Amino acid sequence: TRRIAAGMAGAAVVCCALSAPPARAQLSQAWTWCVNKENAPADLQINGCTSVIQSGSETEKNLAIAFNNRGNAYRNRGDDDRAIADYTQSIRLDPNYAYPYNGRGNAYRAKGDNDRALADYNQSIRIDPNYASPYNGRGNVWRDRGDNDRAIAEYDMAIKLDPRYALAYNGRGNAYNDKRQYDRAIADYSQAIRLDPSYASPHNGRGNAYRSKGDIDTALADYNEAIRLDPASALAHNGRGNVYYDKRDYDRAIADYNECLRIDPKYAVGYNNRGLSYARKEDHDRAIADYS
Repeated sequence: TRRIAAGMAGAAVVCCALSAPPARAQLSQAWTWCVNKENAPADLQINGCTSVIQSGSETEKNLAIAFNNRGNAYRNRGDDDRAIADYTQSIRLDPNYAYPYNGRGNAYRAKGDNDRALADYNQSIRIDPNYASPYNGRGNVWRDRGDNDRAIAEYDMAIKLDPRYALAYNGRGNAYNDKRQYDRAIADYSQAIRLDPSYASPHNGRGNAYRSKGDIDTALADYNEAIRLDPASALAHNGRGNVYYDKRDYDRAIADYNECLRIDPKYAVGYNNRGLSYARKEDHDRAIADYS
């Protein structure tokens, strides 16, 4: 039976691995979009996979790959419910396919359902113990639960299997940061940045670590870079606001907290920090409103 060969995704694909093209002389345009060979936008990838799924000419194993890849595209578009539906269909068609379990685990974690996420990561690893991504996912779950030592062990395994896995270095850096092992955290964030210079999150994490060490100027440079790479990062605006607060530049701090809260109106830390800045300016009514 003809089957599409599976391949690993780069760090830019946050959710999971994409599968490689079918073994045929020339890909159809639908398959080219579905496997994201041309780095197509998520909507084009969804359209391509949908055309493949509706073609009526593919094997169940190839359909499983098309559903997995469409799930990836929905994940990258932020539509976790549709992603879960596609990953579930992929698993139904091919229960021994490791990738959709990992993708579904990522989608469940994004929805805050860490129990289901962990079960899917475990199954993905049972099917393919050499697949790095679900170890990274499992590390994220353990860190969410406050078990940083267990998280680090998972990130270690992901990095052992894929030494160029920027997401795992960033995750391990976060766990070391939580443990206040700031030099180890900085080393991991720096490696993540070397592997993927366009990855904003490790700049934010490294900024947090430098600020915790008292090096606020270096922290400011990292927050600036994180915001340049991802202007919609609420965490990086909050972090830069904290540096301006440390510098007693409360107006600039408030401007960054304002942007943080515009991006994420439910971010309680941002309200608290803006309240602190208003209090320093003796604008007590605004401070009370933010604390409230």
